[in-house]
Amino acid sequence: MNSHENKVKEFLSTNNVKAEHFVFNQSCHSVKEAAEAVNGSEDDFVKNICMIDSNNELIVAIVKGNNRASTTRVAKSLNIEKPRLANGNEIIERTGFPPGGVPSFGFQANFLVDPKVTNMDYIYTGGGSENSLVKINVQDLLKINQGTIVKVSK
Repeated sequence: MNSHENKVKEFLSTNNVKAEHFVFNQSCHSVKEAAEAVNGSEDDFVKNICMIDSNNELIVAIVKGNNRASTTRVAKSLNIEKPRLANGNEIIERTGFPPGGVPSFGFQANFLVDPKVTNMDYIYTGGGSENSLVKINVQDLLKINQGTIVKVSK
């Protein structure tokens, strides 16, 4: 287990969140790979799309794995200029995690959760590395990331 994965485990434990943390020998970078790793459906996964607004603040749009996040919808919901997608270096700097391993919690950001995600009992999200995942109850997720529920998917 690497330091990024440990950081996720520590955060869950410190916040008393009952979530499962999985580490695999294979990549979980794409939703398809992640679904294969847990023998699950791509429908059970979320993507954390990192964006930067005009004030240089981090926004994380959490959408179902087979959906895409819309920067236009994010801008409208927050009443701001359209944010831009964060690049790989910014993702590591801002979240502390590598692209493809970013969890939906555990760092400072404005978390926006698409309503389609809240219709689910639990989701799989990044576990700190490209080879790890966290399975977490959606209500627990909303508690720990203080996410706002807004339509951000295309």
